[in-house]
Amino acid sequence: MSTEENEAASLLSTVQAPGDLRSLTAEQLDVLAAEIRDFLIAKVSRTGGHLGPNLGVVELTLALHRVFDSPKDRILFDTGHQAYVHKIVTGRQDGFDLLRSRGGLTGYPSQAESEHDIIENSHASTALSYADGLSKAFALRGEPRHTVAVVGDGALTGGMCWEALNNIAAAKNPVVIVVNDNGRSYSPTIGGLADHLSHLRLNPGYEKVLDLVKDSLGRTPLVGPPLYEVLHAVKKGIKDAVAPQAMFEDLGIKYVGPVDGHDREAVESALRKAKNFGGPVIVHAVTRKGFGYRPAMEDEADCLHGPGAFDIKTGKLLAPASLKWTGVFADELVAIADERADVVGITAAMAEPTGIAKLMRKYPERAYDVGIAEQHAATSAAGLAIGGLHPVVAVYATFLNRAFDQVLLDVAMHRLPVTFVLDRAGVTGPDGPSHYGIWDMSVFGVVPGLRLAAPRDAQTVREELREAVGIDDGPTILRFPTGTVPADLPAVRRVGGVDGFGGVDVLAEHERKDVLLVSVGAFAHMGVDVAARLAEQGYGVTVVDPRWVRPVPVELVALAREHRLVVTLEDGVRTGGVGDAIAKSLRDADVWVPLKDLGVEQGWHPHGSRNEILADLGLTAQDVARQVTEWVSRMEEPAPLTSAPPARARAPRR
Repeated sequence: MSTEENEAASLLSTVQAPGDLRSLTAEQLDVLAAEIRDFLIAKVSRTGGHLGPNLGVVELTLALHRVFDSPKDRILFDTGHQAYVHKIVTGRQDGFDLLRSRGGLTGYPSQAESEHDIIENSHASTALSYADGLSKAFALRGEPRHTVAVVGDGALTGGMCWEALNNIAAAKNPVVIVVNDNGRSYSPTIGGLADHLSHLRLNPGYEKVLDLVKDSLGRTPLVGPPLYEVLHAVKKGIKDAVAPQAMFEDLGIKYVGPVDGHDREAVESALRKAKNFGGPVIVHAVTRKGFGYRPAMEDEADCLHGPGAFDIKTGKLLAPASLKWTGVFADELVAIADERADVVGITAAMAEPTGIAKLMRKYPERAYDVGIAEQHAATSAAGLAIGGLHPVVAVYATFLNRAFDQVLLDVAMHRLPVTFVLDRAGVTGPDGPSHYGIWDMSVFGVVPGLRLAAPRDAQTVREELREAVGIDDGPTILRFPTGTVPADLPAVRRVGGVDGFGGVDVLAEHERKDVLLVSVGAFAHMGVDVAARLAEQGYGVTVVDPRWVRPVPVELVALAREHRLVVTLEDGVRTGGVGDAIAKSLRDADVWVPLKDLGVEQGWHPHGSRNEILADLGLTAQDVARQVTEWVSRMEEPAPLTSAPPARARAPRR
């Protein structure tokens, strides 16, 4: 059957609402499950998106919508990237042609899309807390409704889940917790509570369903067969509930399972029992990430967790290989680790996406995956630093927000040398507002003693990472965007800096001193472009990359004195951002040069490509040049124009 015929399959086209599932026979549901997988593979192969997690929950999602009555019953997806099948059966099939693109479906649940979506949840470990509050609200209002939380993909490595379980058990409301146990988050989940493993190994039913995943996990290079049983903690703890289910029974939460998550009838039976119980119940479903698509099942790194566009036959990405920011960091971290035995790496269930996996492969004893537990990662790093090591904690920029208190009080207050490397900083695009890494320069800018660097290219990633791990009296942050690294942009000259640390790079300058343009991080190339555009209008622009943006380099104050206008350009929120910090530094130094700040407006910006979002925000070279020209032209008339062309850095040919 061709791809087009698959997409037009009759059963799938008849399902426009959850109620349509209830009239289908068992045989029809099996056909529908196959059609959904074909549909997902065809669509995601064109748009990119979260494929592996959704292939693993097809039968589970069908069962959920046959047993529960959404939207009356509320189904909450923790780590919402496993909600594609939910979107399909709730009438959103047509939107998949533009999945994660402007005008199409978001990659996560979205209230704006459907009444069946209640939480726009794409950070893990929160759904159980939502479920606790929602079920209490239903009880107080006297509404006979069920609350269902689907957790998985690492959610139970987060402390919030365990805090919520304690309260759900105490409230005794009808909450059904479906644990999607696929033994993986992005990569295989490592660790777990081991004191009840012997009970699990002797449980025949559990062993039977684990056959679904044993082959895949046995090939895992980082862990291997000897730790196979450990990997089957349902995100480090659920196996405590088996034989005799001591942990959850003591809490007051009933346990059903484990069940084969790809046996729809078995899952339905377990869900009906849980629904009829009338109190909190855990339904433990064992699934296989990427189930039904061989390239995903054979992808040991992450089971095609979130690929870009790919070839359906092979699963290989269609985009040509290019130098990525993450790759530059990963290579340099290993090089530093070769030189320094005290450097160790930490990640929060994202070893491959953040580059820590490369360190793990070479120095497995010096790299730690703590699960989706960013708060623990930060404080564990503090402990490592107290013990004489220099930890490098690599997470997505959006996720470090969760650990602000730990960075502030556990790391910075103790002046500990911990380096946080923030991948996917700035506007990332397709994953939407929950994943935009636009808050870090504002949020962490208030932390005393913290230094924050924003490299502009591969060379400055290497330089600034080395500078960061060379600091021994406080925390450092290195932040960079996602995607392909632009060509190296060498400086015309460097102003300041001591013993190989700090200093402001001048990237372009003019004989006239009309505008000091402070371009942060990856916006440096745009800054040089803007300077050239203003030179054509007769204005002189000095473009600088501060390199280390927090605290504000003193050199910027001196440079500002020489110019008529200061403009800051940053890939972060304006409120409390670099522009605000520089303005304060100028005021404190009695430098009253006007300052204009350009950055991301505070708000929830929709998903789309990075370029589309930046265009919406007016953060393109053309828009910035027009705005700066307008500002400087309204100022008092400068000295006579000169014909001197601007000096500017030129990127080497590749």
